[in-house]
Amino acid sequence: MIPPIAPLPSPAASAAADRLAVDHVPLVAHLVRETMSRVPSHVDRDDLRSAGLAALVLAARAFEAERGVPFARYASTRIRGAIMDELRSVDWASRSVRRRGREVEEARNRLAVTIGQLPDNAAVAAALGIEAEEVTASDEDLTRASVLSLQATVEGPEGAAGSLAEALVSAGPTPEALVLHRERLQYLGEAIAELPARQRAVVEGYFLAEQPMAEIAEELGVSESRVSQIRAEAMVMLRDALNAALDPEQLAPVAKPGGCVARRRDAYITAVAERHAAARPVAVPDASRPAPRTA
Repeated sequence: MIPPIAPLPSPAASAAADRLAVDHVPLVAHLVRETMSRVPSHVDRDDLRSAGLAALVLAARAFEAERGVPFARYASTRIRGAIMDELRSVDWASRSVRRRGREVEEARNRLAVTIGQLPDNAAVAAALGIEAEEVTASDEDLTRASVLSLQATVEGPEGAAGSLAEALVSAGPTPEALVLHRERLQYLGEAIAELPARQRAVVEGYFLAEQPMAEIAEELGVSESRVSQIRAEAMVMLRDALNAALDPEQLAPVAKPGGCVARRRDAYITAVAERHAAARPVAVPDASRPAPRTA
């Protein structure tokens, strides 16, 4: 059997409900302000206000004056319920975790008043009739569920105050890593500049200008397979030059140390190192400083 459809409210009833809701908007602001004084700082006031206003509208439409209950009292109950539902939806801890946390905190406060000092977890567990590990687990669960503002002020390791965002470990590269990266890029550019003409043209065209292999082959008057071979040879030379300067233990040995290939590689590595040394700025003594004394 299909349940009967509830009749739509008359325009006059809808207008009265809207007026009732508008007149009691300050009630929502009062209840939100009252709630914000008891919740963590990360809770968004606007979210609570939106939930409260929605509950106010529903309360105004469902209100029956003939029951004899003042609208403010009736609406307050529904608004508080909506605010609590909103708080539970953004809470990272379950209701059981919060309940156990309140029990532990109440027992801890009672013992602190009785013995005159903050009790340890074993004493709290004995007062509640549970294991000390359960008290520790409850504290850890509540700590994990805590949300802190990144703009909150914290004290640094040397006593300097700053925001929590400044104290977090950065996912970006460290200053040392940035310096090493810049040096590697600089050395790579110098190694490319010291390549033989054809190899340099292939590397610059393929990797820097992003030219197709066929276009590079046409410019050099060779086949695409030859361009691929030249690129592979250039990559080996670049790798050896960078490893020789920045990571010597990764420098691969040659098959014949005294052969033509070894001599050509050594000459190239030396030329790159000389170019790098010539490109580095030379420290100039400051004429305003006194010259060091000589014995």
